[in-house]
Amino acid sequence: MSKTAKTETIENVEFPSFDASKATDQIRAFAEKGVEQSKEAYTKLKNGAEETQKVLESTYETAKTVSGDVSLKTIAILRANAEASFSHLEALVGAKTLSEVVELQTAFLRKRAEMAVEQAKDFQAVASKAVEDVSKPVKTAFEKAFKDIKAA
Repeated sequence: MSKTAKTETIENVEFPSFDASKATDQIRAFAEKGVEQSKEAYTKLKNGAEETQKVLESTYETAKTVSGDVSLKTIAILRANAEASFSHLEALVGAKTLSEVVELQTAFLRKRAEMAVEQAKDFQAVASKAVEDVSKPVKTAFEKAFKDIKAA
């Protein structure tokens, strides 16, 4: 049996020799690379979680503000309807003839229909703006996330 630096010969069969120091260096390099990749993944995850938290906070604040606007619009509509109904009731009480009552009722119903259409348009505008304002931060965050994924 003869021994060389790189191989051992046993009865005409050569086997590579095992160098433990090279294996240790490779394992160390592999472990360091794994630790570095783990740190990068943790940093990305942490940054993503922080951005998500900011988006959720922004969305919550916007939803709170917008719900106030919707509530105020609803109250204004209800107030206008109540005032119109009370005015109509006062006019009906003051009516002297049946034809005057029919005329007042017809005018009131026509006005109410016009008012309902106008109120629906106003409420739709406020609600549409509310939905847009609330969804904007989330939409922006998703667009940024998809852009980052495509870049990676």
